Amino acid sequence: MSSLSPLLNDLSADVATRLDDGLDTLGLEVSASQRERLLRLVALLHKWNRAYNLTAVRDPVEMVSRHVLDSAAIAPFVHGDTLLDVGAGPGLPGLVIAILKPEVQVTLVDSNGKKVRFQRQAVMELSIDNATPTQVRVEAFGERTFDQVVSRAFASLVDFVELTRKLVGPGGQWLAMKGPGADDELSALPADIALTARHRLPIPYETATRQLLILTPEGAL
Repeated sequence: MSSLSPLLNDLSADVATRLDDGLDTLGLEVSASQRERLLRLVALLHKWNRAYNLTAVRDPVEMVSRHVLDSAAIAPFVHGDTLLDVGAGPGLPGLVIAILKPEVQVTLVDSNGKKVRFQRQAVMELSIDNATPTQVRVEAFGERTFDQVVSRAFASLVDFVELTRKLVGPGGQWLAMKGPGADDELSALPADIALTARHRLPIPYETATRQLLILTPEGAL
């Protein structure tokens, strides 16, 4: 991972301060290696973003709160051995979860070639051995199933559930990261899908309301 050291030197001290304070606010303890990987992820995203426009967030300090901490906030709700991140974009939340929970095998799916190339570069340069980027449309992903399927900014709840229904394994869950206006989407869910938990996600340094909706097939509890 030494190839990214010059990038880390270019980051302001505010990036590390925001990361440390934010993780502490979320109650997440990380090792020195995990902290370094998260900082390097920000550095790499900032570098690639200048050429490939992976995210509208340009400031690496803002990337910490709006991308890394936003993704890290769901870590306490990630359970099981396998996680599928649908519409992962540049690897959010999947790469962050893979760094924070090395015991979980994380598969990232996106159809955008440049974003998946970034995911692959991050996995290689940061030595994230438990993350597998995949460039494919989710409806063509195949027959493999997962303990949990997560979406951060992929689609409406109905589309998310219907496009990934076959990918949720026995006893599995959907984790849907949403803003405040999800009630209409919840009311449109199929009758055989249950909302089993709803958690407010207080993201450090962010004022926008975020929530995590945990869904299961009826009868799977």
